[in-house]
Amino acid sequence: MVQESMKTDPARDDQLVLVDGLDRPRGTASKWEAHAQGLLHRAFSVVLVRDCGNGPELLLAQRAEGKYHSGGLWANSCCSHPRAGEELLDAATRRVREELGCQASDLHEIAAFVYRAEFANGLAEHEYDHVLVGRFEGELLPDPTEVAATRWVSLDELAAELADEPQRFSAWAPMVLSMTLAHLHG
Repeated sequence: MVQESMKTDPARDDQLVLVDGLDRPRGTASKWEAHAQGLLHRAFSVVLVRDCGNGPELLLAQRAEGKYHSGGLWANSCCSHPRAGEELLDAATRRVREELGCQASDLHEIAAFVYRAEFANGLAEHEYDHVLVGRFEGELLPDPTEVAATRWVSLDELAAELADEPQRFSAWAPMVLSMTLAHLHG
């Protein structure tokens, strides 16, 4: 059963970029179609970082309960999809501002991967996910329809949480966050 929030999500008709396994465009589909049919589409996962006295901290976001899947689970700072005709970094900058109310500087891609996750409500994520890291700027003013809570974690705290409690995270978050930890440690 599809959650009501997906049916009433104003972005459900956004035209997402369908891709092949090498991220080559293969057409478009609405957000609704892509998730209802499990079509491989372009996505991004942003991880925002800030410097603290004891080293870098990463911003995690807890998905709002009303999200069309994975509500209440923790994820990276921001996740979304570029719209058809929209550049990846432009889309990521837009969504950080819309979801978190802050700015991201020095956004750059560190990795990409393909994953598929199916949910009890009949929807599926099948994404070519670009992992982007950037610097946090400004003040957090999360959109409550997108984000239930935020928190900053050290690299060591995050590594321990991913190992000890992976069920607290969305399907894609362990991969995104592990790639980010490897990048920041490297």
